[in-house]
Amino acid sequence: MSPLSTPSAPAALGPYSQGIDAGPFVFVSGQLPVDPATGEIPDDAAAQAERAFANVRAILAAAGLGLEHVAKTTVFLSDLADFAAVNEVYARAFVAPFPARSCVQAAALPRGARLEVEAIAVRPS
Repeated sequence: MSPLSTPSAPAALGPYSQGIDAGPFVFVSGQLPVDPATGEIPDDAAAQAERAFANVRAILAAAGLGLEHVAKTTVFLSDLADFAAVNEVYARAFVAPFPARSCVQAAALPRGARLEVEAIAVRPS
């Protein structure tokens, strides 16, 4: 296993890796909608989703993969009322066949974010 790290995504907030390359699998840690250049978080849910998916994309790129290689995502929302806005962004970020997905409401997310996204990707054989 090898840790993944890129300045194109926010640095880890604690003792974890941005991602782990584990042979055929790449595990991307939960990504907040933090702009890695400014440290800022957009205001609305759709803009936060765009930023979080861009962070996931950047970490996958560090492993030579893209969103098309994602098999499973988990989306954490601080408010399920944001589901429709996030789902719209999700539908643009991924292509069919869409990854398996779980979406849950979390009581709170770091830095007051409205969402966090984690992903598992698979290398083509």
